[in-house]
Amino acid sequence: MDTLQLAWLCMLFPFIGVVAIFVMARIHPRLRNAAAVFFPFLSAVASLMILPNLFHPERLPLESSFVWISNPFLVEFGILVDPLSIILATVVAVISFIIAVYCLGYMKGDPGITRFLMLVNLFIGSMLLLVLTNNLLFLFVGWKLVGLCSYGLIGFYYKDEEKYWIGGPPPTKLVSPTHCGLKALVVTGVGDLIMLGGILIIFFYARTLNFMELYTTAVTWLPEMAKTPGMIVLTTCLLLAGPIGKSAQFPLHEWLPEAMAGPGPVSALIHAATMVKSGVYLVARFIPIFYYGYWVAGIDEASMFFTIVAWVGVITAFVAATQGVVALELKKALAFSTVSQIGYMWIGLGMAGLSQSVLLGGATSGIFHLVSHAVFKACLFLCAGSVIHCAHSIYMNDMGSMRKYMPLTWIFMLLASLCLMGIPPMPGFFSKDAILLAALEAHHMPIFVLAVITVVLTAFYTTRMVGMVFYGPESKNLQHVKEHGGHLHEASPTMWGACGVLVVMMVLLGLVGPKVEHLLKHGFETNLVGTLALPVAHAGEHPVNYHLVVSVLSIAAILLGAIPAYFMYIARKWDPKSVVEGSAVLRALHAFFWRRWFIDGFYLTVFMNGAFKLGNFVAHTLEDGLDTLVHRRLPNLFTKRAQTLFFRLRTESEDLLYNVSYILIIFIGLLFVVLR
Repeated sequence: MDTLQLAWLCMLFPFIGVVAIFVMARIHPRLRNAAAVFFPFLSAVASLMILPNLFHPERLPLESSFVWISNPFLVEFGILVDPLSIILATVVAVISFIIAVYCLGYMKGDPGITRFLMLVNLFIGSMLLLVLTNNLLFLFVGWKLVGLCSYGLIGFYYKDEEKYWIGGPPPTKLVSPTHCGLKALVVTGVGDLIMLGGILIIFFYARTLNFMELYTTAVTWLPEMAKTPGMIVLTTCLLLAGPIGKSAQFPLHEWLPEAMAGPGPVSALIHAATMVKSGVYLVARFIPIFYYGYWVAGIDEASMFFTIVAWVGVITAFVAATQGVVALELKKALAFSTVSQIGYMWIGLGMAGLSQSVLLGGATSGIFHLVSHAVFKACLFLCAGSVIHCAHSIYMNDMGSMRKYMPLTWIFMLLASLCLMGIPPMPGFFSKDAILLAALEAHHMPIFVLAVITVVLTAFYTTRMVGMVFYGPESKNLQHVKEHGGHLHEASPTMWGACGVLVVMMVLLGLVGPKVEHLLKHGFETNLVGTLALPVAHAGEHPVNYHLVVSVLSIAAILLGAIPAYFMYIARKWDPKSVVEGSAVLRALHAFFWRRWFIDGFYLTVFMNGAFKLGNFVAHTLEDGLDTLVHRRLPNLFTKRAQTLFFRLRTESEDLLYNVSYILIIFIGLLFVVLR
């Protein structure tokens, strides 16, 4: 079986699994469970069979497609196999299969398990469609399907039972699962709609949505676009809105912490392997176009793509890390960490286009961090699900001393936490330092300094999380659970087994970290230089050893954050509450970070509450006022015949307004797509 056939099967197997789960559930639950893991397993096997192509990048890219629409323009549905799609497909398929196995133990006995397993398989298939398709149209189809599935999974407990609410603890407001799912759908949907505008502009100029055709014909359509001042900047902003929303980057990042309302495996699926990685993938997919525009075609506006990506990434990394420092919900602390780490990936990808010598280093560092993050964050979320399952609480201050009840989960979560912090020789060390090195070599010192500060915060909140969950005295909650007959114990074998497999993968990835980075660089260089003919310069000699500088600063930053957290939450030498309350500055910062920089509150007040108030004003003030005028005032002023004439004029004028509006929308759309 050739590579392209395997790629098709890799994408199709999870979609087949959706139907199989539905059918098998009518026969027997065991057959349903088998189907739920069998088809993701086949997809993972197919992706691993494609993976060896990375060792022979000269054979890539490979493309297979069939015509969907041929007139008035050509639209194809196809598969693209290149280094980027191979890496993403393997990450998605393998990690998702492990999560699917974990789901069987975690969701055992849940009355909605069939619906859950169908959504998981549809989610996996949609993400594989997104990363393997060869054009922007079907990428957008997969993009929207992923968003729809995430809405269903985040709001899985749609009956809004109180035990599934997140937020708090009181007096902080709690929110329901349906609210969280709707928030994710709306916020990401806003970014998606804006991104669609950018896709249409590209189609207007390029007359194609095929990735390889966009690359090879950029010499024609990109200079044509540049003739209109500001058009490339506008297109950049529109295109990046989608990835900013899907990858939960500033300022559309506030939906992700609320995604914790879904079951534990959902958090791992969304935050580790799939949905949030789609934005990183799309940014990486656009790099060759804007790199060509800036460094080959000499279009200065094209550099804004990389500048925006880098600054959005570093701002998000810092802001989310500060929120993770004060979080009390276990999964929410990990969610803030995810937002922050995705920001790091954006930093690397942004640096790729700001210096010719950093193209390969920046691009590969961002993708390498994506791979390592997928493994260790999936492990952290699955372990967190096991801990919450055992402790019967979502809050870290309701845990403590859990290591004696869950020794395997403790070891797995500790190792994954070390990887998150960037302790050598874990893969997180190599990928994070590669991003810092790219920022330093590109001579963007503000971004580099802010990224190093974020390393300090990451070390602090990670050590704090481990200390609050596994160390210190037992909380009153655990004592209450035991007093009422609860049995604190290790998770089921399918649950801790999935975590163990991820830890093994993580350790192996760390041992071969430098080789993986070299392999990625070779693959991207062969693809970018050989296939796309982009100029790539290699870094010259520096007055100091940048690798050594980054390693020393990175380890120093980790110690600067981890040591205070160790004395507060593991050794318990310092009382965190006394430390914060003893300083007015720390109290103010704690309150500011706890309220999430007031960003979430601003969105809720202006957009959500504002929309409700506007709706109430229109419904109860304008509409009721108009009805009062028509039904109560007019009878005293006009005859019955005059009233009839008034109603007829009102109806006909409304119909005319609607018809004119529809005609204008259709005319503008046709003019935009057909005319040039």
